[in-house]
Amino acid sequence: MNTSFDWGLVRSFLAALEHGSLLGAARALQASQPTLGRHIAELEAQLGVLLFERTGRGLRPTEAARQLAESARLMEAGAHQLARAASRTDEMISGTVRITASQPVACYLLPPVLARLRLQHPGIQVELVSSNEVSNLLRREADIALRMVRPDQGSLVAQLIGEVSLCACASQSYLQRRGTPQEPAELLGHELIGSDRHDLLLKGFAAMGYPVTPAHFAFRTDDLIATWEAVRAGLGIGFTAQYLLRQDEQVQRVLPQLPIPNLPMWLAVHQEIRTSRRIRTVYDFLAAEMPGQL
Repeated sequence: MNTSFDWGLVRSFLAALEHGSLLGAARALQASQPTLGRHIAELEAQLGVLLFERTGRGLRPTEAARQLAESARLMEAGAHQLARAASRTDEMISGTVRITASQPVACYLLPPVLARLRLQHPGIQVELVSSNEVSNLLRREADIALRMVRPDQGSLVAQLIGEVSLCACASQSYLQRRGTPQEPAELLGHELIGSDRHDLLLKGFAAMGYPVTPAHFAFRTDDLIATWEAVRAGLGIGFTAQYLLRQDEQVQRVLPQLPIPNLPMWLAVHQEIRTSRRIRTVYDFLAAEMPGQL
């Protein structure tokens, strides 16, 4: 007896046993009647026994068939259990996804989104890198990046998911001490919080016709979280993402007429990683959730 037969033959045998005819078995399995007949004949040949007697009314199982039925049903139950286990494995997305984002995004925007991700996909662990380095994805130091500039490397895929509004802001304690500026020119008479090595703010003032220098800024740092905390502490008027104001009701926007352009937010991933279901799941989740955070 050859024991190397496939499950499909046993499945056809059980269907014929249950329905009592090749026609009924073929309908149940959505197969052709000749196919079922070949399956039964092949199984009989491999086992070396006669399984059914052909009668005018259909198929009559032999004693050998009745004896094999229990083992065949155990095989059927095992096959169904295997299919269910495979389905659960497919549904249970697990593993680690490494995300990189700028400091404010990593500290203030992402945590509530990642909390919702955790509830929906508990098998996924997240590693969060607070960094402004666009090259992280190219060096494979991260799987997904949230950036304020569009990556221009051809091997990266980027999706625009929203815009970050920027504003001038100050704590109420500072404004009570120094007053609230009404016109952009009044900023030059205030204590300002600016960048250390980056010149973006200097260019912004120059574009408005105010050629300021680093000496105009009482507090200078390139750390975006330190900038926000300096504003909260009352060191002066700073320039931050407007969503940060939700973190402290004691900080308010000033000079809403300032022509500060919005920053685009891009969601980027290496094109070779898009085939990973785990990474694709997190990527799609961030694309759906992050616009609401902005």
